[in-house]
Amino acid sequence: MLDRLKRSVESSPVVRINSYEYSVSPITDGVPWMEPELLEEITDHIIQIANLDCDLIVAPEAMGIPIAVSLSLRTGIPYNVVRKRRYGLPGEISISQLTSYSKSQMYINGLKSGDRVVLVDDVISTGNTTGAVIEALKQARVEIVDVVIVLERGEGRETIERRTGQHIKTLMRAEVRGGRTVASIRQGEQM
Repeated sequence: MLDRLKRSVESSPVVRINSYEYSVSPITDGVPWMEPELLEEITDHIIQIANLDCDLIVAPEAMGIPIAVSLSLRTGIPYNVVRKRRYGLPGEISISQLTSYSKSQMYINGLKSGDRVVLVDDVISTGNTTGAVIEALKQARVEIVDVVIVLERGEGRETIERRTGQHIKTLMRAEVRGGRTVASIRQGEQM
């Protein structure tokens, strides 16, 4: 189960960005490429573990998009993208996004109070992006039915769960050790 994902993550090159060792993988970066079978495996697993009784699948730009599109195509549930550009549409929600390597704004459009959503994304590290999106959705009175993120790095998941009260499911934990990425399937999320 999740064999392709594990192989993909563990074979990913590790680069140093400032003092941070960063694993460059197809699911988190689209580099070097993502094979369709990998995305299918991830989609199949999310369908098994997620509560998809929702109106919309929501994903932050950029690498959450392929996951949302694949889920949408398989389930028939529409998707909505949290974008990194402002459109100025009525009801637009602005979010401050702070990651371990950048700070920017993100924008939610097209959601309304009472919408039931599943939030999906590629990775949670510090949890700042996920936490900001969860808090903005809750503030807008959007019901978060489930949150599923493919890869977990660092302590961000636990931090955001404590801060928001929202359970976050992850498929796999990945960490860089000795210049290599080591991956382990999250026991609580297996099917």
